Amino acid sequence: MQETTAPAALQGVRVIEMGQLIAGPFCAKTLGEFGAEVIKIEPPEAGDPLRNWRLIKEGTSVWWQVQSRNKKSVALDLRQPEAQDIARKLIAEADVLVENFRPGTLEAWGMSPEELHRINPGLVMLRISGYGQTGPYRDLPGFGLIGEAMGGLRHLTGEPGRVPVRVGVSIGDTLAALHGAIGVLTALYHRKVNGGQGQVIDVALHEAVFNCMESLIPEYSAFGAVRNAAGSALPGIAPSNAYPCVDGWVLIAGNGDSIFKRLMDAIGCTDLGNAPDLANNTGRVARVEEIDAAIGAWSATRSVQQVLDALAAARVPAGKVYTAKDIAEDPHYRARDMLLQQTTRDGYTVEVPGICPKLSVTPGTIRSSAPHLGDDTDAVLAEAGLTAQQIASLRQKGVIR
Repeated sequence: MQETTAPAALQGVRVIEMGQLIAGPFCAKTLGEFGAEVIKIEPPEAGDPLRNWRLIKEGTSVWWQVQSRNKKSVALDLRQPEAQDIARKLIAEADVLVENFRPGTLEAWGMSPEELHRINPGLVMLRISGYGQTGPYRDLPGFGLIGEAMGGLRHLTGEPGRVPVRVGVSIGDTLAALHGAIGVLTALYHRKVNGGQGQVIDVALHEAVFNCMESLIPEYSAFGAVRNAAGSALPGIAPSNAYPCVDGWVLIAGNGDSIFKRLMDAIGCTDLGNAPDLANNTGRVARVEEIDAAIGAWSATRSVQQVLDALAAARVPAGKVYTAKDIAEDPHYRARDMLLQQTTRDGYTVEVPGICPKLSVTPGTIRSSAPHLGDDTDAVLAEAGLTAQQIASLRQKGVIR
């Protein structure tokens, strides 16, 4: 675990996480890294399905080791009334509730926002769902990939005229989680500084994606222009593309006016660099195919490293396409503590992503490894006022694990 003498930014904030898989838990993970106490409620039978997603080591997904660090696990069957009573007791003493169930699920369990704010007026309640808590689509099932499609992202990925492809990670869920974290922190600030009450934060997966779609709608509104897939290029910005090398690909962003001139000098195309009509982006976009061809012809005879060295000397932004192996071996990642050693509760050590963003005074930390299912059930329930006999009875009835 990381050591720090600085205070935790969110020390004293208690979060109840009732989500599963990615969106809700990623938000709670982020809050936990900056000091919040995160109590994760999981189904007693198998827990969060993420425990069994992708590559498994010692019976548990290594993804779980990142997503659930700094959390306490309480195994509670929320389908049972006694478990719902316990959840309400925990929420009554919490600052934040994070959930990413289908709309109406909490209401069916007697935990509507109205009911929860009656017992805890200051509660900040984050609700992440496919389509939001209102609107004609609210009851439809929605996962991150559907949010990516409806948000406009999938239409832009891939090569022109070919099938839309996924980004490769669950970006829709993660964007929703980050928007949720912003909402939680804003609501906590309002409650503390402005004397405001708690409130509900409604994050729809597709809206989080749509919020990051740049000029998509303004361009359609103003010009009727529908932005389409463009492969590795950045439409309307030139030059910015992926270019072939003898041993791979390199990304080059030479779209600043002065940067473009330096790039052309570096590749021996001073005539293009000095051309009056290429001195600004509008002119370069008109001749982008010619420019890309010139850059590609230069890069195709060199290795990725030769291209990177030449462009670094010319102060032109460029980078190779990193694999997991590249990241693991990169000294810059290690210098900035973005690769950390984490010892799991099964006893093995795994390398995990560090913490982002980096705060100078109250940095995020990894204080505890991801829990086994129900590791903290007894301790959390005892703190909530349940006796050992009550806890044993609930376990015998299958309400807890």
